[in-house]
Amino acid sequence: MKTSPRLMAGIAALGACLQASASDTTITVTKRYLNLPVSQQDERAVMTLKAAGEEERSFRIRLSATPEYWVFVDVSAWKGKSLHLQFNGSGTGMSNIYQDDRIAGQDSLYRERRRPQYHFSSRRGWINDPNGLVFHDGEYHLFYQHNPYEREWENMSWGHAVSKDMIHWQELPIALHPDKSGTMFSGSAVIDYDNTSGFGKPGNPAMVALYTVDSPDRQVQSLAYSLDKGRTWTKFPGNPLIDSKEKWNSKDTRDPRVLWYAPGKHWVMVLNERDGHSIYTSSNLKDWTYQSHVTGFWECPDLFELPVDGNAGNKKWVMYGASNTYMIGSFDGKTFRPEHGKYYFSAGSIYAAQTFSNIPAADGRRIQIGWGRIPQQGMPFNNMMLLPTELTLRTTKDGPRLFSCPVKEVAQLLEPAGKWKNLSASDASGKLASFSQNDQLYIKTTIRLSHATDAGLSLSGQRLVYYDLNFNMLNGMFYSPQDMTSMELTAEIYLDRSSVEVFIDGGAFSYSMERKPDVGNKEGFRYWGNNITITSLEVSKVRGIWP
Repeated sequence: MKTSPRLMAGIAALGACLQASASDTTITVTKRYLNLPVSQQDERAVMTLKAAGEEERSFRIRLSATPEYWVFVDVSAWKGKSLHLQFNGSGTGMSNIYQDDRIAGQDSLYRERRRPQYHFSSRRGWINDPNGLVFHDGEYHLFYQHNPYEREWENMSWGHAVSKDMIHWQELPIALHPDKSGTMFSGSAVIDYDNTSGFGKPGNPAMVALYTVDSPDRQVQSLAYSLDKGRTWTKFPGNPLIDSKEKWNSKDTRDPRVLWYAPGKHWVMVLNERDGHSIYTSSNLKDWTYQSHVTGFWECPDLFELPVDGNAGNKKWVMYGASNTYMIGSFDGKTFRPEHGKYYFSAGSIYAAQTFSNIPAADGRRIQIGWGRIPQQGMPFNNMMLLPTELTLRTTKDGPRLFSCPVKEVAQLLEPAGKWKNLSASDASGKLASFSQNDQLYIKTTIRLSHATDAGLSLSGQRLVYYDLNFNMLNGMFYSPQDMTSMELTAEIYLDRSSVEVFIDGGAFSYSMERKPDVGNKEGFRYWGNNITITSLEVSKVRGIWP
Protein backbone atom coordinates (compact mmCIF):
# COMPACT_ATOMS: atom_id res chain seq x y z
CA MET A 1 0.00 0.00 0.00
CA LYS A 2 1.44 3.40 -0.95
CA THR A 3 1.95 5.93 1.84
CA SER A 4 -0.42 8.82 1.14
CA PRO A 5 0.05 12.44 2.31
CA ARG A 6 -3.08 12.01 4.42
CA LEU A 7 -1.57 8.97 6.14
CA MET A 8 1.70 10.81 6.78
CA ALA A 9 -0.17 13.77 8.23
CA GLY A 10 -2.08 11.42 10.52
CA ILE A 11 1.10 9.78 11.73
CA ALA A 12 2.64 13.18 12.42
CA ALA A 13 -0.45 14.30 14.32
CA LEU A 14 -0.40 11.24 16.52
CA GLY A 15 3.33 11.58 17.06
CA ALA A 16 2.68 14.96 18.69
CA CYS A 17 0.48 13.19 21.26
CA LEU A 18 2.91 10.38 22.14
CA GLN A 19 4.22 10.04 25.65
CA ALA A 20 6.50 7.50 27.37
CA SER A 21 8.41 4.76 25.48
CA ALA A 22 7.88 3.41 21.95
CA SER A 23 5.89 0.41 23.25
CA ASP A 24 4.03 2.25 26.03
CA THR A 25 2.10 5.22 24.71
CA THR A 26 -0.75 7.53 25.74
CA ILE A 27 -2.89 9.38 23.22
CA THR A 28 -5.83 11.74 23.38
CA VAL A 29 -8.54 10.32 21.14
CA THR A 30 -9.62 12.90 18.55
CA LYS A 31 -10.67 10.72 15.62
CA ARG A 32 -12.81 7.61 15.06
CA TYR A 33 -10.11 5.09 14.18
CA LEU A 34 -6.64 4.04 15.20
CA ASN A 35 -4.92 2.70 12.08
CA LEU A 36 -2.42 -0.03 12.91
CA PRO A 37 0.46 -1.23 10.66
CA VAL A 38 0.69 -5.01 10.16
CA SER A 39 3.07 -7.42 8.46
CA GLN A 40 2.89 -11.21 8.31
CA GLN A 41 6.68 -11.18 8.62
CA ASP A 42 6.55 -9.82 12.19
CA GLU A 43 5.90 -11.88 15.32
CA ARG A 44 2.61 -11.58 17.16
CA ALA A 45 2.58 -9.82 20.51
CA VAL A 46 -0.13 -8.43 22.79
CA MET A 47 -1.47 -4.90 22.52
CA THR A 48 -3.58 -3.60 25.42
CA LEU A 49 -5.76 -0.49 25.39
CA LYS A 50 -6.58 1.12 28.75
CA ALA A 51 -8.86 4.03 29.62
CA ALA A 52 -8.85 5.58 33.10
CA GLY A 53 -6.55 2.77 34.21
CA GLU A 54 -9.00 0.02 33.19
CA GLU A 55 -8.29 -2.49 30.44
CA GLU A 56 -10.71 -1.93 27.55
CA ARG A 57 -9.27 -4.19 24.88
CA SER A 58 -6.46 -6.71 24.53
CA PHE A 59 -5.46 -8.52 21.35
CA ARG A 60 -2.55 -10.15 19.54
CA ILE A 61 -1.20 -8.33 16.51
CA ARG A 62 1.81 -8.39 14.17
CA LEU A 63 2.58 -4.68 14.63
CA SER A 64 5.18 -3.65 12.07
CA ALA A 65 7.58 -0.84 11.23
CA THR A 66 7.36 -1.93 7.57
CA PRO A 67 3.64 -2.75 7.08
CA GLU A 68 2.24 -4.93 4.33
CA TYR A 69 -1.25 -3.63 5.12
CA TRP A 70 -3.20 -1.76 7.78
CA VAL A 71 -6.00 -2.72 10.18
CA PHE A 72 -7.99 -0.51 12.49
CA VAL A 73 -9.59 -0.13 15.92
CA ASP A 74 -12.77 1.92 16.35
CA VAL A 75 -11.95 4.22 19.30
CA SER A 76 -14.93 6.57 18.96
CA ALA A 77 -16.23 5.48 22.38
CA TRP A 78 -13.23 7.21 23.98
CA LYS A 79 -13.25 10.41 21.94
CA GLY A 80 -11.84 13.30 23.98
CA LYS A 81 -10.36 10.90 26.53
CA SER A 82 -6.89 9.54 27.11
CA LEU A 83 -6.19 6.05 25.83
CA HIS A 84 -3.10 4.18 26.99
CA LEU A 85 -1.52 1.75 24.51
CA GLN A 86 0.83 -0.99 25.69
CA PHE A 87 2.59 -3.45 23.37
CA ASN A 88 4.71 -6.28 24.77
CA GLY A 89 6.61 -6.95 21.53
CA SER A 90 9.00 -4.89 19.46
CA GLY A 91 7.84 -1.28 19.69
CA THR A 92 9.27 -0.22 16.34
CA GLY A 93 5.83 -0.14 14.72
CA MET A 94 4.24 2.02 17.41
CA SER A 95 5.33 5.30 15.81
CA ASN A 96 3.43 4.33 12.63
CA ILE A 97 0.05 4.17 14.43
CA TYR A 98 -2.13 7.12 13.56
CA GLN A 99 -5.65 8.45 14.13
CA ASP A 100 -8.10 9.30 11.38
CA ASP A 101 -11.82 9.39 10.68
CA ARG A 102 -11.15 7.01 7.78
CA ILE A 103 -9.49 3.63 7.78
CA ALA A 104 -6.18 3.28 5.96
CA GLY A 105 -6.98 2.26 2.39
CA GLN A 106 -10.50 3.74 2.47
CA ASP A 107 -10.14 5.09 -1.07
CA SER A 108 -9.69 1.58 -2.52
CA LEU A 109 -12.09 -0.20 -0.16
CA TYR A 110 -14.25 -2.85 -1.92
CA ARG A 111 -12.32 -2.32 -5.16
CA GLU A 112 -9.27 -4.38 -4.21
CA ARG A 113 -7.97 -6.87 -6.77
CA ARG A 114 -9.39 -10.01 -5.07
CA ARG A 115 -12.35 -8.42 -3.26
CA PRO A 116 -15.61 -10.39 -3.71
CA GLN A 117 -18.00 -8.06 -5.51
CA TYR A 118 -21.36 -9.62 -4.62
CA HIS A 119 -20.48 -11.76 -1.60
CA PHE A 120 -19.95 -10.42 1.90
CA SER A 121 -16.40 -9.99 3.15
CA SER A 122 -15.12 -7.84 6.01
CA ARG A 123 -13.29 -4.57 5.42
CA ARG A 124 -10.17 -5.89 7.11
CA GLY A 125 -9.01 -9.09 8.76
CA TRP A 126 -9.99 -12.75 8.83
CA ILE A 127 -13.54 -14.16 8.91
CA ASN A 128 -14.86 -17.69 9.38
CA ASP A 129 -18.06 -19.25 10.80
CA PRO A 130 -21.31 -17.30 10.45
CA ASN A 131 -22.83 -16.77 13.90
CA GLY A 132 -26.12 -15.57 15.32
CA LEU A 133 -28.03 -15.27 12.03
CA VAL A 134 -31.29 -13.61 13.02
CA PHE A 135 -33.97 -11.43 11.42
CA HIS A 136 -35.32 -8.59 13.54
CA ASP A 137 -37.30 -5.44 12.82
CA GLY A 138 -36.63 -5.42 9.09
CA GLU A 139 -32.95 -6.32 9.30
CA TYR A 140 -31.04 -9.52 8.63
CA HIS A 141 -28.16 -9.78 11.10
CA LEU A 142 -24.99 -11.60 10.12
CA PHE A 143 -22.55 -12.13 12.96
CA TYR A 144 -19.37 -14.04 12.20
CA GLN A 145 -16.08 -15.25 13.62
CA HIS A 146 -13.60 -12.48 13.05
CA ASN A 147 -9.99 -11.47 13.65
CA PRO A 148 -10.02 -7.70 13.03
CA TYR A 149 -6.26 -7.37 13.46
CA GLU A 150 -4.80 -9.75 10.89
CA ARG A 151 -5.62 -11.72 7.72
CA GLU A 152 -5.13 -15.03 9.60
CA TRP A 153 -7.08 -16.76 12.42
CA GLU A 154 -6.61 -15.25 15.91
CA ASN A 155 -8.43 -13.01 18.46
CA MET A 156 -11.83 -14.65 17.82
CA SER A 157 -14.51 -11.97 18.06
CA TRP A 158 -18.06 -11.60 16.75
CA GLY A 159 -18.03 -9.35 13.69
CA HIS A 160 -21.39 -7.88 12.69
CA ALA A 161 -23.15 -6.79 9.49
CA VAL A 162 -26.78 -6.00 8.67
CA SER A 163 -28.85 -6.07 5.49
CA LYS A 164 -32.38 -5.35 4.31
CA ASP A 165 -32.22 -8.02 1.60
CA MET A 166 -29.35 -10.42 2.51
CA ILE A 167 -27.49 -9.12 -0.55
CA HIS A 168 -26.34 -5.58 0.26
CA TRP A 169 -24.51 -5.54 3.60
CA GLN A 170 -23.40 -2.80 5.98
CA GLU A 171 -20.55 -3.74 8.29
CA LEU A 172 -21.08 -2.54 11.88
CA PRO A 173 -18.68 -2.35 14.85
CA ILE A 174 -17.62 -5.63 16.44
CA ALA A 175 -20.37 -7.05 18.65
CA LEU A 176 -18.43 -9.30 21.06
CA HIS A 177 -14.77 -8.80 21.90
CA PRO A 178 -12.54 -11.30 23.74
CA ASP A 179 -12.33 -10.68 27.47
CA LYS A 180 -10.44 -12.08 30.44
CA SER A 181 -12.52 -15.27 30.32
CA GLY A 182 -11.37 -16.09 26.79
CA THR A 183 -12.12 -15.54 23.12
CA MET A 184 -15.60 -15.43 21.56
CA PHE A 185 -16.28 -18.64 19.60
CA SER A 186 -19.37 -19.51 17.53
CA GLY A 187 -23.00 -19.49 18.62
CA SER A 188 -26.47 -18.23 17.74
CA ALA A 189 -28.94 -15.45 18.44
CA VAL A 190 -32.69 -15.32 19.14
CA ILE A 191 -35.32 -12.68 19.88
CA ASP A 192 -36.87 -13.21 23.33
CA TYR A 193 -40.38 -11.91 22.58
CA ASP A 194 -41.91 -13.30 25.78
CA ASN A 195 -39.06 -11.88 27.90
CA THR A 196 -38.39 -15.30 29.40
CA SER A 197 -34.87 -14.12 30.28
CA GLY A 198 -35.94 -10.89 31.93
CA PHE A 199 -33.50 -8.85 29.85
CA GLY A 200 -36.12 -7.12 27.72
CA LYS A 201 -38.12 -3.93 28.25
CA PRO A 202 -41.82 -3.27 27.50
CA GLY A 203 -42.14 -3.08 23.74
CA ASN A 204 -38.44 -3.83 23.30
CA PRO A 205 -37.61 -7.54 23.33
CA ALA A 206 -34.00 -8.51 23.89
CA MET A 207 -31.81 -9.93 21.18
CA VAL A 208 -29.97 -12.72 23.03
CA ALA A 209 -26.73 -14.30 21.84
CA LEU A 210 -25.51 -17.66 23.14
CA TYR A 211 -21.84 -18.29 22.38
CA THR A 212 -18.80 -20.33 23.37
CA VAL A 213 -15.94 -18.82 25.36
CA ASP A 214 -12.65 -20.52 24.53
CA SER A 215 -9.80 -20.58 27.04
CA PRO A 216 -6.64 -22.71 27.13
CA ASP A 217 -8.14 -25.52 29.21
CA ARG A 218 -11.88 -25.50 28.49
CA GLN A 219 -14.80 -24.23 26.45
CA VAL A 220 -17.93 -22.93 28.20
CA GLN A 221 -21.26 -21.54 27.00
CA SER A 222 -22.15 -17.94 27.78
CA LEU A 223 -24.79 -15.31 27.04
CA ALA A 224 -24.98 -11.66 26.05
CA TYR A 225 -27.99 -9.50 25.22
CA SER A 226 -28.77 -6.33 23.27
CA LEU A 227 -31.64 -3.84 23.55
CA ASP A 228 -30.63 -1.69 20.57
CA LYS A 229 -30.94 -4.09 17.62
CA GLY A 230 -27.56 -5.66 18.16
CA ARG A 231 -25.54 -2.44 18.14
CA THR A 232 -24.27 -2.80 21.72
CA TRP A 233 -24.10 -5.85 23.96
CA THR A 234 -24.11 -6.65 27.68
CA LYS A 235 -22.47 -9.89 28.79
CA PHE A 236 -24.51 -11.74 31.42
CA PRO A 237 -22.81 -11.50 34.85
CA GLY A 238 -23.90 -15.08 35.62
CA ASN A 239 -21.75 -16.56 32.82
CA PRO A 240 -20.86 -19.30 32.13
CA LEU A 241 -24.20 -21.05 31.66
CA ILE A 242 -22.80 -24.50 30.82
CA ASP A 243 -19.40 -25.97 31.64
CA SER A 244 -19.50 -29.56 30.45
CA LYS A 245 -15.81 -30.50 30.42
CA GLU A 246 -16.19 -32.77 33.43
CA LYS A 247 -19.22 -34.52 31.95
CA TRP A 248 -17.56 -35.30 28.64
CA ASN A 249 -13.86 -35.31 29.62
CA SER A 250 -13.27 -33.16 26.54
CA LYS A 251 -12.56 -29.52 25.79
CA ASP A 252 -14.67 -29.77 22.62
CA THR A 253 -18.02 -28.41 23.86
CA ARG A 254 -18.98 -25.50 21.66
CA ASP A 255 -21.20 -23.67 19.15
CA PRO A 256 -24.61 -23.46 20.89
CA ARG A 257 -27.53 -23.32 18.46
CA VAL A 258 -30.66 -22.07 20.24
CA LEU A 259 -34.28 -22.23 19.04
CA TRP A 260 -37.76 -21.84 20.51
CA TYR A 261 -39.76 -25.09 20.63
CA ALA A 262 -43.36 -23.84 20.50
CA PRO A 263 -45.19 -27.11 21.40
CA GLY A 264 -43.28 -27.36 24.69
CA LYS A 265 -43.01 -23.60 25.25
CA HIS A 266 -39.31 -23.88 26.03
CA TRP A 267 -35.92 -23.07 24.54
CA VAL A 268 -33.75 -25.76 22.98
CA MET A 269 -29.97 -25.65 22.68
CA VAL A 270 -28.11 -27.97 20.30
CA LEU A 271 -24.48 -28.08 21.43
CA ASN A 272 -21.49 -29.80 19.89
CA GLU A 273 -20.02 -32.04 22.60
CA ARG A 274 -17.10 -34.37 21.92
CA ASP A 275 -18.48 -36.83 19.32
CA GLY A 276 -21.83 -35.30 18.35
CA HIS A 277 -24.67 -32.92 19.17
CA SER A 278 -26.31 -32.70 22.61
CA ILE A 279 -29.78 -31.32 23.35
CA TYR A 280 -30.36 -29.02 26.34
CA THR A 281 -33.59 -27.26 27.33
CA SER A 282 -34.38 -24.08 29.26
CA SER A 283 -37.34 -21.93 30.24
CA ASN A 284 -35.33 -18.70 30.54
CA LEU A 285 -32.20 -18.95 28.32
CA LYS A 286 -30.03 -18.91 31.46
CA ASP A 287 -30.59 -22.24 33.21
CA TRP A 288 -30.09 -25.32 31.01
CA THR A 289 -30.87 -29.02 31.51
CA TYR A 290 -29.18 -31.80 29.52
CA GLN A 291 -31.65 -34.08 27.68
CA SER A 292 -30.04 -36.26 24.97
CA HIS A 293 -27.16 -36.77 22.54
CA VAL A 294 -26.74 -37.75 18.85
CA THR A 295 -23.31 -39.00 17.78
CA GLY A 296 -21.67 -38.55 14.40
CA PHE A 297 -21.50 -34.77 13.99
CA TRP A 298 -18.74 -32.23 14.45
CA GLU A 299 -19.07 -28.52 15.27
CA CYS A 300 -21.61 -25.81 14.44
CA PRO A 301 -24.91 -27.68 14.86
CA ASP A 302 -28.22 -26.62 13.41
CA LEU A 303 -31.71 -28.07 13.95
CA PHE A 304 -34.85 -27.04 12.08
CA GLU A 305 -38.18 -28.31 10.77
CA LEU A 306 -39.20 -28.24 7.10
CA PRO A 307 -42.28 -29.35 5.16
CA VAL A 308 -41.70 -32.04 2.53
CA ASP A 309 -42.57 -30.68 -0.91
CA GLY A 310 -44.14 -27.65 0.77
CA ASN A 311 -46.82 -29.78 2.47
CA ALA A 312 -47.47 -28.31 5.93
CA GLY A 313 -49.10 -31.60 6.93
CA ASN A 314 -45.90 -33.56 6.32
CA LYS A 315 -42.93 -32.07 8.15
CA LYS A 316 -39.53 -33.48 9.05
CA TRP A 317 -36.75 -32.27 11.34
CA VAL A 318 -33.22 -31.82 10.02
CA MET A 319 -30.09 -32.02 12.20
CA TYR A 320 -27.05 -30.48 10.58
CA GLY A 321 -23.29 -30.32 11.18
CA ALA A 322 -20.42 -28.08 10.10
CA SER A 323 -19.21 -30.41 7.34
CA ASN A 324 -22.63 -30.08 5.57
CA THR A 325 -23.83 -33.56 6.47
CA TYR A 326 -27.34 -33.92 7.85
CA MET A 327 -29.87 -36.39 9.22
CA ILE A 328 -33.64 -36.34 8.74
CA GLY A 329 -35.91 -37.44 11.58
CA SER A 330 -38.33 -36.43 14.32
CA PHE A 331 -37.92 -34.18 17.36
CA ASP A 332 -40.10 -33.96 20.48
CA GLY A 333 -38.40 -30.97 22.07
CA LYS A 334 -35.89 -33.10 23.98
CA THR A 335 -34.70 -35.91 21.70
CA PHE A 336 -33.90 -36.03 18.00
CA ARG A 337 -34.53 -39.45 16.44
CA PRO A 338 -32.95 -39.96 13.01
CA GLU A 339 -34.83 -42.05 10.47
CA HIS A 340 -31.76 -42.95 8.40
CA GLY A 341 -28.03 -42.25 8.22
CA LYS A 342 -26.31 -39.05 7.17
CA TYR A 343 -26.52 -37.39 3.77
CA TYR A 344 -24.83 -34.44 2.12
CA PHE A 345 -26.05 -31.90 -0.42
CA SER A 346 -23.20 -29.38 -0.61
CA ALA A 347 -19.42 -29.61 -0.82
CA GLY A 348 -16.26 -27.67 -1.54
CA SER A 349 -15.29 -24.49 0.31
CA ILE A 350 -18.51 -24.32 2.37
CA TYR A 351 -18.21 -24.95 6.11
CA ALA A 352 -20.09 -24.18 9.33
CA ALA A 353 -23.24 -22.99 7.55
CA GLN A 354 -26.09 -21.71 9.71
CA THR A 355 -29.74 -20.77 9.13
CA PHE A 356 -31.58 -17.62 10.18
CA SER A 357 -33.74 -17.48 13.28
CA ASN A 358 -36.96 -15.47 13.45
CA ILE A 359 -37.80 -15.35 9.75
CA PRO A 360 -41.43 -14.09 9.69
CA ALA A 361 -44.07 -16.81 9.35
CA ALA A 362 -45.48 -15.01 6.30
CA ASP A 363 -42.13 -15.56 4.59
CA GLY A 364 -41.62 -19.08 5.86
CA ARG A 365 -38.26 -19.72 4.20
CA ARG A 366 -35.37 -21.56 5.85
CA ILE A 367 -32.37 -19.48 4.72
CA GLN A 368 -28.77 -20.53 5.18
CA ILE A 369 -25.41 -18.78 4.85
CA GLY A 370 -22.13 -20.70 4.81
CA TRP A 371 -18.53 -19.69 5.36
CA GLY A 372 -16.62 -19.73 2.07
CA ARG A 373 -13.07 -20.90 2.77
CA ILE A 374 -11.79 -18.89 -0.17
CA PRO A 375 -8.34 -17.33 0.39
CA GLN A 376 -7.72 -13.81 -0.92
CA GLN A 377 -3.96 -13.91 -1.27
CA GLY A 378 -2.11 -10.65 -0.76
CA MET A 379 -5.19 -8.79 0.47
CA PRO A 380 -5.74 -7.14 3.89
CA PHE A 381 -8.86 -9.34 4.30
CA ASN A 382 -9.34 -13.09 4.04
CA ASN A 383 -12.27 -15.47 3.38
CA MET A 384 -15.90 -14.61 2.67
CA MET A 385 -19.51 -15.64 3.08
CA LEU A 386 -21.24 -17.63 0.36
CA LEU A 387 -24.56 -16.60 -1.17
CA PRO A 388 -27.61 -16.96 1.06
CA THR A 389 -29.61 -20.00 -0.04
CA GLU A 390 -33.12 -21.28 0.61
CA LEU A 391 -33.24 -24.85 1.96
CA THR A 392 -36.17 -27.11 1.08
CA LEU A 393 -37.02 -30.77 1.61
CA ARG A 394 -38.13 -32.46 -1.59
CA THR A 395 -39.13 -36.00 -2.44
CA THR A 396 -36.47 -37.81 -4.47
CA LYS A 397 -35.95 -41.35 -5.72
CA ASP A 398 -34.12 -41.99 -2.43
CA GLY A 399 -36.66 -40.31 -0.12
CA PRO A 400 -36.84 -36.71 1.16
CA ARG A 401 -33.59 -34.77 0.72
CA LEU A 402 -32.34 -31.23 1.22
CA PHE A 403 -32.15 -28.94 -1.80
CA SER A 404 -30.36 -25.59 -1.78
CA CYS A 405 -30.89 -22.66 -4.18
CA PRO A 406 -29.78 -19.02 -3.99
CA VAL A 407 -32.49 -16.83 -2.46
CA LYS A 408 -34.76 -14.98 -4.88
CA GLU A 409 -33.19 -11.67 -3.83
CA VAL A 410 -30.05 -12.56 -5.82
CA ALA A 411 -32.02 -12.04 -9.07
CA GLN A 412 -31.93 -8.24 -8.60
CA LEU A 413 -28.18 -8.32 -9.40
CA LEU A 414 -28.52 -10.11 -12.75
CA GLU A 415 -28.31 -8.27 -16.10
CA PRO A 416 -29.23 -10.73 -18.91
CA ALA A 417 -26.58 -10.77 -21.63
CA GLY A 418 -27.45 -13.74 -23.87
CA LYS A 419 -29.62 -16.83 -24.29
CA TRP A 420 -29.21 -19.74 -26.75
CA LYS A 421 -30.41 -23.30 -27.35
CA ASN A 422 -29.07 -26.51 -28.94
CA LEU A 423 -25.43 -25.60 -29.50
CA SER A 424 -22.40 -27.74 -30.17
CA ALA A 425 -19.54 -27.56 -27.69
CA SER A 426 -17.51 -25.31 -29.99
CA ASP A 427 -20.45 -23.00 -30.72
CA ALA A 428 -21.30 -22.69 -27.02
CA SER A 429 -17.66 -21.98 -26.18
CA GLY A 430 -17.71 -19.27 -28.85
CA LYS A 431 -20.82 -17.66 -27.35
CA LEU A 432 -19.02 -17.42 -23.99
CA ALA A 433 -15.72 -16.17 -25.42
CA SER A 434 -16.48 -12.48 -24.94
CA PHE A 435 -17.30 -13.04 -21.25
CA SER A 436 -14.05 -14.78 -20.27
CA GLN A 437 -12.58 -11.69 -18.61
CA ASN A 438 -15.70 -10.79 -16.62
CA ASP A 439 -15.18 -10.71 -12.86
CA GLN A 440 -18.89 -11.14 -12.12
CA LEU A 441 -20.95 -13.58 -14.14
CA TYR A 442 -23.93 -15.93 -13.91
CA ILE A 443 -24.19 -18.88 -16.30
CA LYS A 444 -27.01 -21.40 -16.51
CA THR A 445 -26.30 -24.30 -18.82
CA THR A 446 -27.70 -27.75 -19.59
CA ILE A 447 -25.31 -30.30 -21.07
CA ARG A 448 -26.51 -33.46 -22.86
CA LEU A 449 -23.72 -36.03 -22.75
CA SER A 450 -24.76 -38.15 -25.75
CA HIS A 451 -21.70 -40.28 -26.66
CA ALA A 452 -19.50 -38.84 -23.90
CA THR A 453 -18.47 -40.66 -20.75
CA ASP A 454 -17.37 -37.36 -19.24
CA ALA A 455 -18.00 -33.74 -20.09
CA GLY A 456 -17.95 -30.28 -18.62
CA LEU A 457 -17.14 -26.60 -18.77
CA SER A 458 -13.82 -24.99 -17.85
CA LEU A 459 -12.56 -21.43 -17.52
CA SER A 460 -8.90 -20.89 -18.40
CA GLY A 461 -8.20 -24.51 -17.51
CA GLN A 462 -10.13 -24.57 -14.22
CA ARG A 463 -12.95 -27.11 -14.36
CA LEU A 464 -16.12 -25.39 -13.20
CA VAL A 465 -18.26 -28.44 -14.05
CA TYR A 466 -16.73 -31.88 -14.56
CA TYR A 467 -19.15 -34.82 -14.72
CA ASP A 468 -17.92 -38.41 -15.06
CA LEU A 469 -20.88 -40.53 -16.19
CA ASN A 470 -19.13 -43.88 -15.61
CA PHE A 471 -18.49 -43.26 -11.93
CA ASN A 472 -21.22 -40.67 -11.28
CA MET A 473 -18.59 -38.23 -10.03
CA LEU A 474 -19.21 -34.49 -10.21
CA ASN A 475 -16.16 -32.34 -9.48
CA GLY A 476 -14.82 -35.09 -7.24
CA MET A 477 -18.04 -35.98 -5.37
CA PHE A 478 -20.58 -38.74 -6.05
CA TYR A 479 -23.73 -37.45 -7.72
CA SER A 480 -26.58 -39.45 -9.25
CA PRO A 481 -29.30 -37.52 -11.17
CA GLN A 482 -32.93 -38.04 -10.20
CA ASP A 483 -33.66 -39.57 -13.59
CA MET A 484 -31.31 -42.55 -13.42
CA THR A 485 -31.22 -42.84 -17.21
CA SER A 486 -30.73 -39.12 -17.77
CA MET A 487 -27.87 -37.96 -19.96
CA GLU A 488 -28.42 -34.30 -19.04
CA LEU A 489 -26.95 -32.12 -16.31
CA THR A 490 -28.03 -28.55 -15.52
CA ALA A 491 -25.62 -26.21 -13.74
CA GLU A 492 -26.13 -22.68 -12.45
CA ILE A 493 -22.73 -21.06 -11.99
CA TYR A 494 -22.00 -17.88 -10.00
CA LEU A 495 -18.56 -16.41 -10.72
CA ASP A 496 -17.14 -13.66 -8.52
CA ARG A 497 -13.61 -12.25 -8.45
CA SER A 498 -12.21 -14.98 -6.22
CA SER A 499 -14.97 -17.60 -5.97
CA VAL A 500 -17.12 -20.06 -7.90
CA GLU A 501 -20.49 -21.40 -6.69
CA VAL A 502 -22.32 -24.09 -8.67
CA PHE A 503 -25.88 -25.38 -8.15
CA ILE A 504 -26.80 -28.60 -9.95
CA ASP A 505 -30.24 -29.71 -11.19
CA GLY A 506 -32.30 -27.17 -9.29
CA GLY A 507 -30.28 -27.38 -6.07
CA ALA A 508 -30.07 -31.15 -5.61
CA PHE A 509 -26.32 -30.70 -5.15
CA SER A 510 -24.04 -27.67 -4.91
CA TYR A 511 -20.38 -26.93 -4.48
CA SER A 512 -18.06 -23.95 -4.21
CA MET A 513 -14.37 -23.29 -4.73
CA GLU A 514 -11.72 -20.66 -5.17
CA ARG A 515 -11.66 -19.05 -8.60
CA LYS A 516 -8.09 -19.56 -9.74
CA PRO A 517 -6.30 -16.62 -11.34
CA ASP A 518 -5.91 -16.96 -15.12
CA VAL A 519 -2.16 -17.54 -15.05
CA GLY A 520 -0.65 -18.66 -18.35
CA ASN A 521 -3.93 -20.01 -19.77
CA LYS A 522 -5.81 -17.78 -22.19
CA GLU A 523 -8.35 -20.25 -23.58
CA GLY A 524 -11.24 -18.73 -21.63
CA PHE A 525 -14.47 -20.74 -21.44
CA ARG A 526 -14.39 -24.17 -23.04
CA TYR A 527 -16.93 -26.97 -23.16
CA TRP A 528 -15.52 -30.46 -23.69
CA GLY A 529 -16.97 -33.96 -24.16
CA ASN A 530 -17.46 -36.32 -27.09
CA ASN A 531 -20.29 -35.07 -29.31
CA ILE A 532 -22.07 -33.26 -26.46
CA THR A 533 -24.96 -30.83 -27.00
CA ILE A 534 -25.50 -27.67 -24.98
CA THR A 535 -29.28 -27.78 -24.97
CA SER A 536 -29.55 -24.40 -23.25
CA LEU A 537 -27.18 -21.59 -22.29
CA GLU A 538 -27.98 -18.36 -20.47
CA VAL A 539 -25.50 -15.67 -19.45
CA SER A 540 -26.00 -12.66 -17.17
CA LYS A 541 -23.61 -10.08 -15.84
CA VAL A 542 -23.82 -9.62 -12.07
CA ARG A 543 -23.87 -6.18 -10.49
CA GLY A 544 -21.67 -5.53 -7.47
CA ILE A 545 -23.15 -4.80 -4.05
CA TRP A 546 -20.68 -2.24 -2.75
CA PRO A 547 -21.07 1.54 -2.98
